[in-house]
Amino acid sequence: MSPASKKLFNVIILGLSFMFIFTAFQTCGNVAQTVITNLNSTDFHGSGYTSMSIIYGVFSASNLISPSVVAIVGPQLSMVVSGVFYSLYIAVFIQPATWAFYTASVFIGIAAAVLWTAQGNCLTVNSDENTIGRNSGVFWALLQSSLFFGNLYIYFAWQGKTHISESDRRTVFIALTVISLVGTVLFFLIRKHEDTKAPGEEDSANEILGDSPSAQNRLTKAVAAFKKSIELSFTKEILLLSVTTAYTGLELTFFSGVYGTCIGAVNRFGSEEKSLIGLSGIFTGVGEILGGGVFGLLSKSNRFGRNPVVMLGILVHFIAFYLIFFNMPNDAPIAPMAGTDDVAYMIPSKEVAIFCSFLLGLGDSCFNTQLLSILGFLYSEDSAPAFAIFKFVQSICAAVAYFYSNYFLLQWQLLIMVVVGFFGTITFFVVEWEAAAALAARGSDYSSI
Repeated sequence: MSPASKKLFNVIILGLSFMFIFTAFQTCGNVAQTVITNLNSTDFHGSGYTSMSIIYGVFSASNLISPSVVAIVGPQLSMVVSGVFYSLYIAVFIQPATWAFYTASVFIGIAAAVLWTAQGNCLTVNSDENTIGRNSGVFWALLQSSLFFGNLYIYFAWQGKTHISESDRRTVFIALTVISLVGTVLFFLIRKHEDTKAPGEEDSANEILGDSPSAQNRLTKAVAAFKKSIELSFTKEILLLSVTTAYTGLELTFFSGVYGTCIGAVNRFGSEEKSLIGLSGIFTGVGEILGGGVFGLLSKSNRFGRNPVVMLGILVHFIAFYLIFFNMPNDAPIAPMAGTDDVAYMIPSKEVAIFCSFLLGLGDSCFNTQLLSILGFLYSEDSAPAFAIFKFVQSICAAVAYFYSNYFLLQWQLLIMVVVGFFGTITFFVVEWEAAAALAARGSDYSSI
């Protein structure tokens, strides 16, 4: 196998591993609050929203140490160990205990930071300037496919059920645990490749992989990267983009956890209310893959830059929020085990609910693809600190959103996203206009970004 083929093979295995792990984890997150609501009449008193708040809070803080962990342990072993912790978190639902549930939430927050840091390193090592776009697209498509399979299983497994029994719960979470472990094992198939750099040429990849002969050198670079992250945090561009990033954290929480819970709580959906959670996740995935694929393919031919895509994203989300406000009962996010019989401003429609799931996924892909693009463009020399700040802000806001989801009615959650989304779009436009002006001053073609 040629070096180029071996690198592509590694990227495909990386994508498949993440597809299996996040098929399990995202499905778990989508149904967790619904399952827990059915448990709270027992000795279990946990909250899916609180768990996700802990996960994203710890995840955010752990981004400060995850590069050092990957440098010492190596990306492959880092991903394997992180995958095991993902599997343990899912396995807790087989026989839930409140203390185990919240303890696992802490550990998976740490594991998530290490997993995504190692993933970025692995993707970078197996790409060059000519293949990074293709490889990122391959990885994105495989990762977002995870939204299909687990949710498709939930749709058929919970068809016609209004109450999730102990047997139903165990069957689902045993299956999800096995799927997650399959993804973890696949990491072992990633192949190491020979270094092709000229003798004496600096090899940053090997340093990140932990191959540097000097532990002191690794420590020095880790400290330097941490200082660089602090410096970048206070630059004008990062501060402006942080508002946009904050919005992606809030809407990530909404479409990945809260909205599925809302659908599962609407009694007027009849016997399909639980299975519709799975269908909602599937259509969110359709929106994500469609948006990511189209905007990825058009990125090199888009002569108008990133702003039109972000504008499309906020318009799509505003339409989704408007329809959800009219379609979903206000108390749906915090409804008891029995669900809610309330009606909003229209009789709840399954078709409208699922269409909104598609819009939420499409809008999310608009924001995330363009944020990744502009960060890579502005900070090509300092990509690691820039992306660490991106994950830090996004996960902090996701943690905050999961926390207030325990208490806020649907209308207030939607209002928060509308306000932050509006200002986040404006701040993105400002950064993009400045980037375009700087590019024009250098005599470069704007469409090349």
